[in-house]
Amino acid sequence: MKFGPVTLSEARGAILAHSHRLEGRMLRKGAVLDEAALDALRAAGLAEIIAARLEPGDVPEDIAADRLAAKLLSPSLVRTRAATGRVNLAAETAGVLLVDAAKIDRLNGVDEALTIGTLPDGAVVARRDLVATVKVIPFAVPGTLVQVAETVAAHGGPALRLCPFRPLTVGLVVTQLPGIKENATDKTIAVTEARVVALGGRMLPARRVHHDTPSIAAALEGLMAHGAELLLVAGASAVVDRRDVGPEGIVRAGGEILHFGMPVDPGNLICLGRIGDRPALVLPGCARSPKQNGIDMVLPRLFAGLPVAVDRFGVGGLLKETDARPLPREKATAEARVGPAPRSAPEIAAVILGAGRSRRMAPLNKLLVVDRSGKPMIARVVDNVLSSKARPVVVVTGHQAEQVMHALGGRPVRVVAAPDYADGLSASLRAGIAAVPPEVAAAIICLGDMPLVTGRMIDRLLEAYDPDEGRLIVLPTFRGKQGNPMLWDRRFFPEILRITGDSGARFLLGQHLENVAEVEMSDDGVLRDFDTAESLATLPPRLRPAG
Repeated sequence: MKFGPVTLSEARGAILAHSHRLEGRMLRKGAVLDEAALDALRAAGLAEIIAARLEPGDVPEDIAADRLAAKLLSPSLVRTRAATGRVNLAAETAGVLLVDAAKIDRLNGVDEALTIGTLPDGAVVARRDLVATVKVIPFAVPGTLVQVAETVAAHGGPALRLCPFRPLTVGLVVTQLPGIKENATDKTIAVTEARVVALGGRMLPARRVHHDTPSIAAALEGLMAHGAELLLVAGASAVVDRRDVGPEGIVRAGGEILHFGMPVDPGNLICLGRIGDRPALVLPGCARSPKQNGIDMVLPRLFAGLPVAVDRFGVGGLLKETDARPLPREKATAEARVGPAPRSAPEIAAVILGAGRSRRMAPLNKLLVVDRSGKPMIARVVDNVLSSKARPVVVVTGHQAEQVMHALGGRPVRVVAAPDYADGLSASLRAGIAAVPPEVAAAIICLGDMPLVTGRMIDRLLEAYDPDEGRLIVLPTFRGKQGNPMLWDRRFFPEILRITGDSGARFLLGQHLENVAEVEMSDDGVLRDFDTAESLATLPPRLRPAG
């Protein structure tokens, strides 16, 4: 193809390179000049124009685009008519688009004149959505280039493949804990059903069950009996381990766990399994939100009948912010540019409540009872906390404060006094929370009379804390029963500081169940406090009083 200035006497059949507005007429770019167009240009006083002239073997842009697009078509894709060297390909139905990126790269490498742009591999598309565009840049290209591109496109499998969604029947199990709000469960069901319907599926009536393995397993078996082809479990408490109640429910129902966790944020804590040929998932906590998260990368592939290789989701897995994030990523990045380097993990303080009057063990102070190794109970509790990753460690004193301080023996803790400790537990709690440094993200509230809570137990609670996943309150359980210590995100500190009387913060759980994560422990140390003389006799022998 020749391109450049050409006199009007030689321009018949040439392609106009730029639009010209003439009296009573517009000659647009790309127009093939006939005698009438040339007369109009002469009447406008022009002697030459910028134009393209085809040479033998050249293929006009529309024909070239049409030929290349024809090689990219596959079932469930449709194309537009070629115009201005462009052909668009669209989805004939909703589904997941698979793109052979290497082949698209090879096609774009044939020549700069031929270009193909597509949606990302794995994109979820609706009917009539644009999935790719073929654009021929110049007005014409040599026929040999078109032939090369056609050969590349025809070699091997299709460059573009649309996998339509199947109308799956979905079963949902929603677990509940005592005090959980009905509207929180209703919202989880509604959001999940909206996702299912958007993918062309239908959802069976959700099964609401207690948050334990047998109940979940029984519900899954019931849903399968009613025709569920895809099984979902939404826990009242986010799943934190393969052995948690949700995954164990799938296993007990005859299934297996294939993968726990995925490189997507938000949505890391998704558990993928199957029962026979039915996919079975335990949803991450953020799946309660309609905003994009990891489940929106997994469900479409299941509906399209595609394998779910979660280890390949990392590129593109950093999704948009959710409202639950305490510090949006964009803001955090901006602050990091002008401040200190961000920490690899949030700083979490430990607050040990040691101000109580020990009325149930009077005249003894339970915190000062010495075990057979010569260590007071409060000192053992502090040592356990110091062996964890929680920092700083704050100890609240009140009753017999001097003796408690002496029992601590100079340990690296910050001691704060609760002058109104006689008013009840809330006074100690308020004093401890008020002493947590402002840069700390959360605090774990430990009781001074629970010496069986180890540093490893505390670390498991710290590891479960994840604001990005909505796990803002973390507490331990043993055989489904909630225990102590409890971890609270800083956003709840104002509510804790308003508590009065002889009450702790546990009653706040019912107001924030969507933010609660439970961690099942292997022994009952998280349930056992020792505040009576009789209870001391149930301690392990090495921790019993010397006398």
